[in-house]
Amino acid sequence: MASVVTRQSYFDAGLDVLAELGYGGLKLAEVCHRLGVTTGSFYHYFTSWSAYTRALIAHWRQARTVSVIDAIRAVPDPRQRIGSLIKEGLALPHGAEGAIRVWSAIDAEVHAVQAAVDRQRFDFVVESAFEILQSTRQAQVFASWALYLLVGYEQAVLPPRSADEIEWIADQLLNALDTGRFGTLTDNG
Repeated sequence: MASVVTRQSYFDAGLDVLAELGYGGLKLAEVCHRLGVTTGSFYHYFTSWSAYTRALIAHWRQARTVSVIDAIRAVPDPRQRIGSLIKEGLALPHGAEGAIRVWSAIDAEVHAVQAAVDRQRFDFVVESAFEILQSTRQAQVFASWALYLLVGYEQAVLPPRSADEIEWIADQLLNALDTGRFGTLTDNG
């Protein structure tokens, strides 16, 4: 007998497929197989595969960016906000994040969502870093560094990915913020 699943279960399964098999593995049969359900169950929640994939990407944005930033925004200390965001970033399902970037390279709608996610993450770090650095340019460079670190980690294919290594790299990023070591950058470049 098939399992009773929820709409959320389909999103979780889709993100798991992306994390484990990449964009090329995201297929209706694979999602349903993982949930132990038939395609009829799928169509109870979604009118089409396209409707599902659009909802999946919207869910990913809401769960992995909007909700996270909304929760962290309540932290009054900007350094703690940035530290919390980096901690959340380290905990992301990087395989899924990387697969979504691949997907965004071939799908304009997914690309638009990916660009909005990158912009929202970037702007939040700039906003918080500016409170510490008091320089728009330095805050932007710091935010770029943080985003490049995350994206590079997601896209790198150097096995194995080490949680210890990425945490050490993130610590270096935060240490630079704490000490204000950004060379001679100015607001003019």
